[in-house]
Amino acid sequence: MISDLWIRSAHRWLSMMFTAAFLLNLATMGEEEPNLWIGLLALLPLLLLLVTGLYLFFAPYLASWRRRAE
Repeated sequence: MISDLWIRSAHRWLSMMFTAAFLLNLATMGEEEPNLWIGLLALLPLLLLLVTGLYLFFAPYLASWRRRAE
């Protein structure tokens, strides 16, 4: 399915974005007054990773459930 491939690709790119935001957050923690928005920067990719990860986890179960229902 095309949507599954798109979601899997988006999940990979989101993981790279989250890693970069996390490393940026770690780098700025050593400052005297760390910026709060940099700490929050990692939350958006993390939330999207949760959504796409849950979809990828449950997709095989949903497919088998749909096959049984037919």
